[in-house]
Amino acid sequence: MTNKRLMIILALVVTLLSIPLIAMQFSEEVDWDIFDFTVMGVLLLGTGLLCEFVLRKVKTLQNRILLCGAILLVFFLTWAELAVGIFGTPFAGS
Repeated sequence: MTNKRLMIILALVVTLLSIPLIAMQFSEEVDWDIFDFTVMGVLLLGTGLLCEFVLRKVKTLQNRILLCGAILLVFFLTWAELAVGIFGTPFAGS
């Protein structure tokens, strides 16, 4: 079961990264370079692997949900900061 989940995580990362890659072929509005793909790949893979770690190590369902929810919240906030700089930190280049 665990190898199946890891393969699903990897497939989701590749699928999500292929969306901007395909969009770049049809639109000038999507302009990612290798750095953008690398950062997003690390964020997606890190989030998926952290959630997988929580699912393996944490026993109770409530704690699993809380920890995975916190991991996803940090992921979405980081993504939003990198995308548009909602907090105005130097992390986003502002």
